[in-house]
Amino acid sequence: MRITVARGARAWLARRAAPLLLVVTAAGTAAGGVAWLAGAGRAADALWLGVAICGLAYACWVAVAGLAQGRLSVDVIALLALAGAIAVDELLAAAVISVMLASGRALEDWAAYRARHDLSALLARAPRTARRYRDGTVETVPLDQVEAGDLLLVAAGDVVPVDGTLAADAAVLDESALTGEALPVQHGRGDALRSGTVNAAGPFDLRATTSAADSTYAGIVRLVSEAESAQAPFVRLADRYAMWFLPLSLAVAGVAWALGGAARAVAVLVVATPCPLILAAPVALVSGLSAAARRGIVVKNGGVLERLARCTTVLLDKTGTLTAGQPAVTAIVPAGALAVEEILGLAASLDQASGHVLAAAVVRAAAERGCLLDQPANVTEQPGQGIEGTVAGRLVRLGRAEWAGVQGNPPWVRAVRRRAWLDGALTVFIAVDGSTAGALLLEDRIRPDARQTIRALRRDGITRVVLATGDRAEAASAVGALTGVDEVLSELTPAAKLDAVRREQQHAAVIMTGDGINDAPALALADVGVAMGARGSTASSEAADAVLTVDHLGRLGEATVLARRTRRIALQSVLAGMGMSLAAMGVAAAGFLPPVWGALLQEAIDVAVILNALRALRPVTAAEPLTAADAELTRRFRAEHQVIRADVEQLRTAADALSTDPAAAPAAMARVRQVHALLVDEVWPHENAEEADLYPALNRLLGGADPTATMSRAHAEIAYQIARLGRLIADIGDRVPDETDVADLRGALYGLHAILRLHTAQEDEAYLSLGDDLEIVGGGRP
Repeated sequence: MRITVARGARAWLARRAAPLLLVVTAAGTAAGGVAWLAGAGRAADALWLGVAICGLAYACWVAVAGLAQGRLSVDVIALLALAGAIAVDELLAAAVISVMLASGRALEDWAAYRARHDLSALLARAPRTARRYRDGTVETVPLDQVEAGDLLLVAAGDVVPVDGTLAADAAVLDESALTGEALPVQHGRGDALRSGTVNAAGPFDLRATTSAADSTYAGIVRLVSEAESAQAPFVRLADRYAMWFLPLSLAVAGVAWALGGAARAVAVLVVATPCPLILAAPVALVSGLSAAARRGIVVKNGGVLERLARCTTVLLDKTGTLTAGQPAVTAIVPAGALAVEEILGLAASLDQASGHVLAAAVVRAAAERGCLLDQPANVTEQPGQGIEGTVAGRLVRLGRAEWAGVQGNPPWVRAVRRRAWLDGALTVFIAVDGSTAGALLLEDRIRPDARQTIRALRRDGITRVVLATGDRAEAASAVGALTGVDEVLSELTPAAKLDAVRREQQHAAVIMTGDGINDAPALALADVGVAMGARGSTASSEAADAVLTVDHLGRLGEATVLARRTRRIALQSVLAGMGMSLAAMGVAAAGFLPPVWGALLQEAIDVAVILNALRALRPVTAAEPLTAADAELTRRFRAEHQVIRADVEQLRTAADALSTDPAAAPAAMARVRQVHALLVDEVWPHENAEEADLYPALNRLLGGADPTATMSRAHAEIAYQIARLGRLIADIGDRVPDETDVADLRGALYGLHAILRLHTAQEDEAYLSLGDDLEIVGGGRP
């Protein structure tokens, strides 16, 4: 017990030694000054001597600790200056040096404070118990009592406690924590399941194949611990310059001793006291940390900021980093005459009663498109298959193709499945009153600012960008191609991500960015780990060196720019302070600068370098502010884009349905006329409003000669193609279209689909993300 208390006391003292020393030395020096002004010279000397002894003891402790670790620190010069000042009875100078030493160390400790890379978040998420079948009943037992072969019950929403095989017909798991895949994964009887995943549907039975200690989740915990201990130690910027400043100072002091004795040597050491080194770099780094925090970038210490400035390679996770991290309905494909909006409304109405992870995406899509939802009745849900219920008197089924009554592999189903495979999407089929009505496609969308961020990273000195994800190769390749990364690494386990980080570290300092538990080991090992903390796991934030507290990937580029600028300002302050100190050392060596005046001059140098270091507080860029009206415009058009995307997808559906068959042609042409009406009544008014309202505001913000000219040209092309489609529909009239008519209609519809999809994505990336980047004035907030 005594040993534990003693260790705790030493740890407490180590954390608070510098702040306590600062309080003691500042108070003692001030009290000595008051005593001297009151004529109590001996009391003043006693107080200053006490302060000097405190500073000397602390400098000795820190210097010895540094030497024990094989580092020559700047504190050695402070130690020599203090000892020399006391030896020649320059007690005020010694007290001032002690205050500077304490203030620099306290400031550096503040800047270098770091949340420990512990495993608390991982362990907090890990299950402590399991539900085990025993003698026909279910008992709750501590997790360490589970053995291979035990049959377990995994309830809805539970974390899978150990690795095992599925002992039920079906299960739906949220595996994003381990693989990064945002979409749920369906499993059948006998499939291998990994611990750490979440049951996203109904309860199921699991046959354990490992103990808790040997499970996948426990392995991730161990990987994080090993990665943290493997991270290379970091040498302070100040200590690197002390390697040559210390011998130079000692050499000048030796010359001064030879020329004028010990007092002159002490004067040299006093002005050589490395306050620019002790103070300038920490002040700049603290300022940089503050500037980063104001932009939603929490950097855990100044050392991280220094490392970030040297990084030239970035490894990016996909899910939640380059993509939104949650599924969204991207297309609705009808199988018959039922309208797209009606299909979505029925599906969302039924999904209101479902706890499935895709249900929220379907309901959200209906809300974005203004669908009126009904309350479902008689709802039943079968895990791994789908959900069934009555909506407004109609029987609706939602789920797998077989559940929705799909027979065989008709052409429309084959097209849906091929599209899902090519785009890395999931399919949900819907049946209404016993007949298959259509299918929904859901994807994890790429962030609008993803490609823009990668371009910005390259402009800011990043030379290599790698996408490293646990997701499938098809989905990863599509994201990589659209965002412009240099290399795509897919289907990576947490251990494989560690290997990827190690491989890249052989060539350059590495930033790793992610938001899942599976990213935590790589975040801990990388030179700088950056977690997407706004929506990511707590474990990734614990393991990371920096956390983006806003859901905006573009801040990663800001962080690198800010880190380089902060490091540059710190270097300027250090080198300028050292230069002025060297000049003062020359004057002192010549005998023209007594120790006390040298200490005061050193104070003036300190003030100068600190003021320069404080420049790091300024924002990285002086962006043109958005007015409240501008911000409202960006929000308005971003919301309208949700509806426009749905309209755009109907163009492709209508084109796919076109036929020369007299029996199918009338319904297909009716759908073409319907989407043309959408283009005229919804899409073009939106584009026209952008031209009239949004683009003039953007021109003001962006400056230059008509920066939106190329996008305005796209508006003209869209208007022309809509009018051209209308003329083509009028020319065909009520007759059955022939092959030439179908070819022309498909060309027009597919062309409009492509240009509108690209144009909308470009606006999201280039313009509508400005509301996240620029400071809002006139009643708004950043």
